[in-house]
Amino acid sequence: MRGFLASSIGVTCAAALALPLTPPAAAAPARPALGAETAWSAEAVAVGWAVRRADAGAYVPGSTQSLPLAPLTRDRAVGDPAEQGLPRRDVRHFSLVGVIWDDPAAELHGRVQVRTRAVATGTWSGWQDVETHNAEHAADPGTAESGSGVRGSTAPLWVGESDGVQVRVTPEPVEPRPEEGPEGGDDSAVDAAAVTALPAGLHLELVDPGDPAPVQGEPGPALGEPGPRPGSLNPETVGAAETLAASAANAELAPLGAAEIPALGRAETERELLALRGNELTQEQRAKPYIGPRPRIVTRRGWGANEKLRERQFAYTKKVKVAWVHHTASGGKYWCTQTPSLIRGIYRYHVLSMGWRDIGYNFLVDKCGNIYEGRAGGAAKAVLGAHTRGFNTNSMGIAVLGSFGSSKPTAASVKAIARLTAWKLGLYGANPRGKTYLTSGGGNLYRKGKNVRLNVISGHRDGFSTECPGRLLYLKLGSARASAARFQGR
Repeated sequence: MRGFLASSIGVTCAAALALPLTPPAAAAPARPALGAETAWSAEAVAVGWAVRRADAGAYVPGSTQSLPLAPLTRDRAVGDPAEQGLPRRDVRHFSLVGVIWDDPAAELHGRVQVRTRAVATGTWSGWQDVETHNAEHAADPGTAESGSGVRGSTAPLWVGESDGVQVRVTPEPVEPRPEEGPEGGDDSAVDAAAVTALPAGLHLELVDPGDPAPVQGEPGPALGEPGPRPGSLNPETVGAAETLAASAANAELAPLGAAEIPALGRAETERELLALRGNELTQEQRAKPYIGPRPRIVTRRGWGANEKLRERQFAYTKKVKVAWVHHTASGGKYWCTQTPSLIRGIYRYHVLSMGWRDIGYNFLVDKCGNIYEGRAGGAAKAVLGAHTRGFNTNSMGIAVLGSFGSSKPTAASVKAIARLTAWKLGLYGANPRGKTYLTSGGGNLYRKGKNVRLNVISGHRDGFSTECPGRLLYLKLGSARASAARFQGR
């Protein structure tokens, strides 16, 4: 079913008696086109996009340096495709990297590798691969979010705080292949020369996550803080109206300004289900609700989201029938204390570098089993994400932070998937061990309009030809389904 929009200003009305409202801020000017080295500061975003030279001025926490790539001088046989990149150079602080290009429909057939210099030690890393196949994490084709302003991109890679970088992008020839037509048939042939060339407008994005976004000039809340400090959600301050709206979307679950949605026991969760969705439940579901105890969820305020970056409206679908499991392909070299910074980096990359309306995933899970709210709109609600191209409607996306092609996910992260799905799917009457149908919005496995039978808990590769969520995480989904069903009391 088609998603519908709800204004974040409308959600804010829930708090109108407690907090005065201010007129909506003027719309920010459009982001300038690629082509210059730019840094995007959180402070500048609050009053409109501002462009700064990447090599100018002092270090600005919470910014993105966008550096155009250039051909590299190498001995190559005549006719070989050109390699692009950057030689070693000093840059301002960053912790997350990715490569973007102009056309989101263009694929990067090649290898992207980076080296970085750690701020703490001054030493250079070895070459690290950046996952180039990322287009399958996106809004559905033909939707507003997949339109103008969106760019092609690699997955982001977390490298830790760094101040030097080197990058090389090497094209790899591929065999000519037939292009799938609208009914899955051969529609046209793709020219081999076209697919070996690198996409136009390659830029290296160096993201500094910055500190948690302050409200009323004070630091963001610590994890575990139960509620707002006096005046901390004053809508007269820059960005506070958006912060208030994002928090108010969870008003049925936690106090305004809370840094987390606390865990509940089974009896409390069942009472919450009746309060949230009682009118939609059958008599049988009321008598025996199958729902897992609500897990602890760190809110957007808890991980320090700058709510001025995202689009102001929230997008919803009708229900949640499928939970798609992903990995972020951002590498596993992070401490759980760094998770909020890592998520702020992915958020900034999704919105400012890739051109999305918000972070793409509905939830994120770290290696310690902590669960984080992703896209704004309410953790208990059917928020439309941009995580599984072709199957975002009536589903949710859960991304485990890391890369799991050759690394095993932790037991804590798999249990967190089970606990989260047992609760969220339970809100919508879905059996984690069951199967259901979703209508494809278009992709490389299923044509648009095809009704596809899927596991209620599916891996990304079940809906799109992709390595995501990595082979070793995918193999754990059976265990997650069984555990989630047990949490629901099935």
